[in-house]
Amino acid sequence: MHFRIDQYQAWAPTLDTPEAWEAWARQPVRLPDNNEQPACEFLPAMQRRRLSRLARMTMHVAWPLCGENEQLPFVFASRHGETPRTFALLSDVADEQPLSPTQFGLSVHNAIAGQWSILRGQHGESVAIAGEADTFEHAMVEAATLLGDGAPAVLVVIAEERPPAAYDSWIDDVPFSYALALKVGKVQADDGTQTGQHWQLRLEPAGEGSTASEWPHALDLVRALHGQSNTLTHTWKTRRWTWQRVT
Repeated sequence: MHFRIDQYQAWAPTLDTPEAWEAWARQPVRLPDNNEQPACEFLPAMQRRRLSRLARMTMHVAWPLCGENEQLPFVFASRHGETPRTFALLSDVADEQPLSPTQFGLSVHNAIAGQWSILRGQHGESVAIAGEADTFEHAMVEAATLLGDGAPAVLVVIAEERPPAAYDSWIDDVPFSYALALKVGKVQADDGTQTGQHWQLRLEPAGEGSTASEWPHALDLVRALHGQSNTLTHTWKTRRWTWQRVT
């Protein structure tokens, strides 16, 4: 698959500027996660209050990449989704407390994509994806498919929130909460122009002895976008994904 990354925006606790991300890309470390969340001041206060932390992270990175009157297909990807909200609901079940229909409705995996469509006035296609450790690459496959179907650009967001401590024995691939939004376009736009960074993504069978990436794949790409690498190799089970910057 070939595509261009025309714009991107990332957020994590203490990392909310290009300069901060560039410093982290040079020397990546695990960040303390004290439930910080983006302010999302571009939204009215009442709308902000209804958003979970994961939804705020998503809106914060996606909002600047969509033009005022632009309609973009939207791909939301998260391996774990709304784990804090789901854990709270399960705790209510364990305590034999009544469940909130609103909280349950907002816990489903496509809820954030729906919130984006409503808040941003988007009327086009939206997709919510949850997979394994290579959820990010599957989101890019979905974006490439949408581009192939004629979309001039696609907005891709991958977001993960640190889960409650009860999940520590099962979820070990979220070193800290983060969100990354990419505005992805065709290698050559319909008007013939070429902008952004040209990337190729290739899938091959993984060989024996392959090791998983140290960082979530989306964070590896953030490092690459800041010039730390032109090639990324992400292996998960029987799949090996190779990202190559095309110059």
